Amino acid sequence: MQTSTELKNLLRRIDRRSYPAYKDTRGIYSFPGYALSIDHVQGDPFASPSKLSIHISGKSASFPQELYSEKHRRTALRDELTRLFGAQTARFSFRSKGSGKSGAISVSRCGQEVLERTACFLSPGSGDIVMRFEVGFPAHGRTIDSAGLERILFEFLPVCVKNSLVYKNLDHKRLRAVSELADDRQFIRETLPKLGLCAFVANGSVLPRESGISPRPMKNGIKFRSPKELEVSIDLPHRGRIAGMGVKKGVTLIVGGGYHGKSTLLKALEAGVYDHIEGDGREYVITDASAVKIRAEDGRSIKNTDISMFINGLPNGRDTSRFSTEDASGSTSQAANVIEAIEAGASLLLIDEDTSATNFMIRDELMQRVIHRDMEPITPFIDRIRELYERFGISTVIVAGSSGSYFRTADSIIQMDRYVPKDITEYARKEAERFCKEHEPAPPADLPDFLRRPRPSAQFGKNERVKIKTLSRDGVMINRETIDLRYAEQISDSEQVTALGYCIKYAQENIFDGRKTLRQAADELEEVIDKESLAALCKNASAANMARPRRQEILACFNRYRGLEL
Repeated sequence: MQTSTELKNLLRRIDRRSYPAYKDTRGIYSFPGYALSIDHVQGDPFASPSKLSIHISGKSASFPQELYSEKHRRTALRDELTRLFGAQTARFSFRSKGSGKSGAISVSRCGQEVLERTACFLSPGSGDIVMRFEVGFPAHGRTIDSAGLERILFEFLPVCVKNSLVYKNLDHKRLRAVSELADDRQFIRETLPKLGLCAFVANGSVLPRESGISPRPMKNGIKFRSPKELEVSIDLPHRGRIAGMGVKKGVTLIVGGGYHGKSTLLKALEAGVYDHIEGDGREYVITDASAVKIRAEDGRSIKNTDISMFINGLPNGRDTSRFSTEDASGSTSQAANVIEAIEAGASLLLIDEDTSATNFMIRDELMQRVIHRDMEPITPFIDRIRELYERFGISTVIVAGSSGSYFRTADSIIQMDRYVPKDITEYARKEAERFCKEHEPAPPADLPDFLRRPRPSAQFGKNERVKIKTLSRDGVMINRETIDLRYAEQISDSEQVTALGYCIKYAQENIFDGRKTLRQAADELEEVIDKESLAALCKNASAANMARPRRQEILACFNRYRGLEL
């Protein structure tokens, strides 16, 4: 390790030289209280900014061990430190001006969710902290501006470190509140199955968002209030007793008129698989962590997936127990999405009628009379929904606005009336009994064996260069292959998409062998991340900013990768 004085002398030697001379700064330098590592230097002032990291020992940072003793607390603290460091660097970004990205200072931009990120690592044993960030090394044209970089590294960064990564300089009450909120949410997650629930929405939650493109809570949004029939209370370790709506395991139907809040409630449940920051409005909206949003996805590829539970006896005689297509229809894609969600370990399915294939969801009485079951290869979801729960323990929450077909199958029916939920289960059942006629149930079916075994692709050989490019939250490009993730709707951050790209690369290079199943591959990936951190997916830890995806999104990405060899 070199000294900060040596770095300063080096900067002064290369001042006004050609920009590539900045490469000489790579290395680790000792500063008072921390070490600065210059991990990657951009080759041009207009290229992506340089990658740097701060390394501060647990003794220097001095955070009490109780703030990071457990995984959920550690994730919450890392998230908070990233936000604090980001707020500090924003004060100094572009203070050193020049060409291209000169003077830019940035760290991962955290959203409303609390996610495990590569931006900040905190050792569970020693309390050592690593903060990764980017700096645009200053230049005039393509000539080095050493004075500008010296200001950033010797004036700005010490202030950022002091005000965001050293415990004695921070708001202790705020950090304790972050830790206690993490405890309370974890307690709810652990309590849900004991109460026979798959989700919980606290009274006072604000579910509507600011706009369709903003995840922030709507100002003066209507606060959620549970129907008395569905209200449950939970005694939290820190906040004390909290009341709210418990969504029971089984089949739950959400109904109501248009624009009354049905989809808003469902979206809150979708997002409830993640923790949210204080002030989001959904801090205490907690959903079974394995829940998966299911929808139709016209045009997606399907590879050797057993969809025979829903589609069988095709006129062309195709085998639906190992079904493949490059251009799936709405019903076929939704059937595959259900099976793949189950393969990923989902115990709760979330479905919105608006984004579903009608012929996959229902077949009304008149259609059944005209087109007999023997002539229809699709077994609609309504015929499997009870079986999924009663035989396999998989619950479902469905939003329905135009069809009452699911009234008979539902255990709970919630009506949204101007964003206010009402329990109308008994009333709806009575109306269903008066109106609906029982139809012939579908024969029972077994779940697939989930034994698809991916093989490594030649393009991921040891000497092959693999390029990964993130396309916001819409997808990831691996070399020239784009994986479309637009309809994996529970991806909340583009850094999760980046991580999914590296999951594919890591699995291709280290896991896929034609013997392990997709499930086993996901298990092994999660084990690597748990033991070695998310950065282990990338050989060069400074190369990418990543946020941890769930195993459900890992398998969704695998299944949408057209280059996957099965």
